[in-house]
Amino acid sequence: MQLKRLLKNTAVVITSLVRYNLSIIFAGKFIYFLIAALAIFLFVTGSQLFSADSMPSEATVFRLLLVPGLLLIFYPVTFGIQNDVDSRMIEILFGIPNYRYKVWMVRLLLIFAMTGAILLVLAFLSSVALITVPLFEMLFQLLFPVVFLGCLAFMVSTVVRNGSGTAVVMVIIGMVFLLGTEFFENYPKWNIFLNPFDLPQDMNEVVWAAIVVDNRIFLFAGTVIALLYGLLSLQKREKFL
Repeated sequence: MQLKRLLKNTAVVITSLVRYNLSIIFAGKFIYFLIAALAIFLFVTGSQLFSADSMPSEATVFRLLLVPGLLLIFYPVTFGIQNDVDSRMIEILFGIPNYRYKVWMVRLLLIFAMTGAILLVLAFLSSVALITVPLFEMLFQLLFPVVFLGCLAFMVSTVVRNGSGTAVVMVIIGMVFLLGTEFFENYPKWNIFLNPFDLPQDMNEVVWAAIVVDNRIFLFAGTVIALLYGLLSLQKREKFL
């Protein structure tokens, strides 16, 4: 009987926590980023579909889905801390020991799960409209840069404590990697936007596979470091209140 009551109370707490965080994620300007992501996907897919010279490949689909993935995580992660501060929710989170960690871990998990579900649907639509791709492998590879940049944005937001400031920093980081194309052609394993399906013509498949693995290890390590640093930054109560 006691175990049943404990399970019931736990389920109620988890449900309430998920419901609250979903309302936070979908609040504000997120809908505009969702519309922009879908609009970009439809526009590029339509361009590929109706272009006589178009020869879509798995690498094309990866590039096509990467931008919507980044747009979907951008607002809820970048402006999450500021929204908590503006709504005075941050005071409640700091008032309950270790509660803020649980809230943000659940929130990030929900953001990435939601983004992954949408990307899976878009990957399926790409398979129907353009070229058949391995859906779960495509999603798996997309989540590396998406989750890494999401956790990096979370870390930056705990330092800057301002959504607009965090957005500027993340845009600068993105531009550095986009403008450094020539550098990353020589050192591809350090490219956070590495396309694992885009095998260079002058490279052996085994060598390329090793580079992709190294890149994914780098992104995974960076994700863990950014997440832990962001959570540790939340210990500094005086910065947020």
